[in-house]
Amino acid sequence: MYAIIEDGGRQYKVEEGQILDIDYRADESAVTPAGDVPPAGDVTPAGDEAAPRRIRFTRVLAVRDDNGLRLGKPTLEGAEVTADVVETTMGTKVYIQKFRRRKNYRRRRGHRQIYLRVKIAGIHAG
Repeated sequence: MYAIIEDGGRQYKVEEGQILDIDYRADESAVTPAGDVPPAGDVTPAGDEAAPRRIRFTRVLAVRDDNGLRLGKPTLEGAEVTADVVETTMGTKVYIQKFRRRKNYRRRRGHRQIYLRVKIAGIHAG
């Protein structure tokens, strides 16, 4: 079973258990705690690990399962893909240069994109 989802202007083909790097989300509204665990702002009992954060992708474009391939127009109603956040990671460094000849003008700047590494927990066809 696999699904094609859209996130951040990109389309991904995902299966359960797959590890995927997506664009970082600064707002916590898109990331919710998994299960019945209290939100990140609440106090958790001592000794408990931090709750795994769960992301829901609701823009599901297609789902392939035992019943065949179902395509959305443009999305499938009621279908969603859930994923657990594994870690926050950074991409490779990209250098940007500006240069003007004969003027002793050189500027060099670097950038590293931040990504969320997620593990696909489930695909619900709806």
